Amino acid sequence: MSPSARKGELPDPLPEPAAEDLRLEVVFGALSDPLRMEIVRKLLVESGGVYHPCGWFGFDRPKSSLTHHFKALREAGLIRQRQYGTERRSQVRTEDLDARFPGLLDLVASSKPAIR
Repeated sequence: MSPSARKGELPDPLPEPAAEDLRLEVVFGALSDPLRMEIVRKLLVESGGVYHPCGWFGFDRPKSSLTHHFKALREAGLIRQRQYGTERRSQVRTEDLDARFPGLLDLVASSKPAIR
């Protein structure tokens, strides 16, 4: 938790691009990987709008692999991550993405699961 966060407040988000700096080709590049597409789809459809840790997804992948995929999504501007002690929790940046690319998240949410 950041030193400035007080009890009951969310920790500061990890570094991410500003909403006005989101680029469609970068977002598409991040979503081109089936696992990353499934991470975003699952967050949109099943998360209930709250932040979730990597373990919530139930992927049978090494932690280092998942860390790489979550970082790619965050750096592309698709997810926001916050550090809670030793775990990072993620949420889709729905407001920013809907404003920049209307309809994109609806397409992702309505897609078939990419990973089973």
